[in-house]
Amino acid sequence: MGVRGVKVGEQLSASWLTRVIRRPGFWLILITLALITILHYGESLNQPSFLTDLTEKLDLDRHAFERIFYLAPIIWAGFLFGRRGAITTSVVALACMLPRAIFISPYPSDALFETGAVFVVGNLVAFTFSSLQKERVRRVYLAAVNQISGVLSQSLELNQVLGNAIDNVIDVMKVEIALVFLLDEEAGQLTLAAYRGVSEGFGQGVGRIKLGEGFNGRVAETGEPLYVEDASQDPNLTKMAVREEGIRSQLIVPLKSKGRVMGTLCVATRSRRQVLQEELDLVTAIGNQIGVAVENAHLYAHEREVAEQLRVSEERYRELFENANDAIWVQDLAGNIVAANKASEKLLGYTLQELLQMNTVNVTEFLSDEGLDLAREIRRKLLEKQPVVQPYEQYIVRKDGTEATLMITTNLVTEDGKPVAFQHIGRDITEEKRMRENLSFYLQQVTMAQEEERKRIARELHDDTIQALIVLSRQLDDLACRTSDLSQDDKLLLEGLWQQTNSIMEGLRRLSQDLRPATLDRLGLLPALDWLASDVGKLSGLNVQVETDGAERRLAPEAELVLFRIVQEALRNVWRHSQATSAQVLVEFQDGKTMITVKDNGKGFQLQSPMGDLTKSGKLGLAGMNERARLLGGSLKVESEPGKGTTVIVEAPV
Repeated sequence: MGVRGVKVGEQLSASWLTRVIRRPGFWLILITLALITILHYGESLNQPSFLTDLTEKLDLDRHAFERIFYLAPIIWAGFLFGRRGAITTSVVALACMLPRAIFISPYPSDALFETGAVFVVGNLVAFTFSSLQKERVRRVYLAAVNQISGVLSQSLELNQVLGNAIDNVIDVMKVEIALVFLLDEEAGQLTLAAYRGVSEGFGQGVGRIKLGEGFNGRVAETGEPLYVEDASQDPNLTKMAVREEGIRSQLIVPLKSKGRVMGTLCVATRSRRQVLQEELDLVTAIGNQIGVAVENAHLYAHEREVAEQLRVSEERYRELFENANDAIWVQDLAGNIVAANKASEKLLGYTLQELLQMNTVNVTEFLSDEGLDLAREIRRKLLEKQPVVQPYEQYIVRKDGTEATLMITTNLVTEDGKPVAFQHIGRDITEEKRMRENLSFYLQQVTMAQEEERKRIARELHDDTIQALIVLSRQLDDLACRTSDLSQDDKLLLEGLWQQTNSIMEGLRRLSQDLRPATLDRLGLLPALDWLASDVGKLSGLNVQVETDGAERRLAPEAELVLFRIVQEALRNVWRHSQATSAQVLVEFQDGKTMITVKDNGKGFQLQSPMGDLTKSGKLGLAGMNERARLLGGSLKVESEPGKGTTVIVEAPV
């Protein structure tokens, strides 16, 4: 019969009497008590002569000697069944002796004293034997636990740990079957990790058990041991493989480590077997040992996996480090290079051996004075955890004395939170920068040439073409006034020609102003912007306001011209594309720089490309404005969202 839903301690207590009754020693003790009791109350029975002589020498009566006989079953019961058996037997013996001592003995006080002495001495001797036996068992079990602990500590490989553990459990517990299930908390199930004494088919049949399912699942869920006297007859049995394998008695304990259930250990037999409390304690201790070993194995496997990942990562980093096109070097806080890749040789002009030889090459040796000041500033900010704009330009002097410009990213290397080194990733941009400077110079010359050509054309239009048209207009006017015999149609024709001439002249004036406003050359940027706002307002109907902030000042002619062209292009974009009704031009004069903001209330647009891709995206007007800002060493920023208008901000160090 299986025991279900009861703690193991209660099961063992309930089955103690059953185990006692089944043992032959119980019946022998019972028969011995009966025989002694018959002798004790048999008045007509004569003792053998040697016993009579012995009792006379000891000054004992016959019944006192018989009372001493009761010590034998009491001590025997204590030896076979422990303290509980000794107490039970002594109580039965006491019940047998008391009636004669009280009602029959001619000396009741002596008889009661002898009866009490037999009860006390018998229990003391039985308790002594029981304690010695328990101590011997405890030492045996302690030796078994130490043996298993020693075996488990020999390896950190999980499979080897579990294999050694169940081999020793079978040997210590003298059982046929041992199973170890490990808990997968994420999946909520137990997995059969090791087993002995069962078939492969059984291992496959119980390979996975849900948490709370069956005996092992219940133990894993509750964390409490479970004893099943006959698993094949238990209605809670969920795996038919257990019945097919012929497994009967099972003792299942949790594998625990630091209070957390790691799995279960099941020891079983194919026949019924009673489990002693000492055996339960032993298997529980072994389960805890295995639980700790399993956790250590998991930690070892995890650390080994992490170590392998770290090794692979280090190999990949080393490969990237060595084969990177960019130069990478690491310097300690004193400036000595402690690591460098091959690209550093080409960039710095020193061999790797020279770079890595301590105190041979210090970073200060290939930094120019300007570069050394910059390096110190970057070092200070990194050590003080201040933000650093990266990458940044750095200037070095190679071993052969040639100068180079690098684009560098610098990071602080720390160990245990303390700075130990700096890592630099550098790329030679000397030629690239020279090409950019040449391109910038070329664009500047082209722009200046364009402006000079515009200025020349505007002057020629104003001095030649417009003047000629003025003369022609006056001649047409004089002709119409002097000739009185012209027909009405001829007069209308002359008047029409005069009006066309004036219209052409106004158009040329506007074109001349667009090409090169005379106001810009004579009066400067702000009057030119006022004229531009007025002109755009007349032509487009926009309400354009020009405002200033800061102390007004004249700028260099080239700077005023570039800023004027940027604002001119911005207002044209507002006029042509934004569908705005008003625009604002704000000119801010600050220390060392000038900022102009052009803002409208138009429909706006979605910015999808960075400023560098404006040409590819077809926004040539914005691209031209950006290039003009860069000619001044400044920057252009565009902010726009659909329905929220557009803002163009140009900032120049002038």
